Amino acid sequence: MNKTGDYSNLLEILVKDFTWPTEYMFKFIVPFNADNLNDLKILFKPSAKITHRESANSKYISFTAKQRMDNPDEVIDIYKAAEKIEKIIAI
Repeated sequence: MNKTGDYSNLLEILVKDFTWPTEYMFKFIVPFNADNLNDLKILFKPSAKITHRESANSKYISFTAKQRMDNPDEVIDIYKAAEKIEKIIAI
């Protein structure tokens, strides 16, 4: 995820390396609190396969979501929405 809003490199990779539609895996790390977890969950459809795990010291949450995406723009839209979550890291 790019905080500057420039997703041209990601778009290029998504177009070149994936066949659409596809199941795409999103991975994020956020500071641990219920709001951050809920903010991430609402970015995805109910059909998404979501897992999350607390870090050993309970300071962070590792969040993974697998969801069927129809095109690269849908992927980028989720990353843009996730940018609004404070201190989020996309992996």
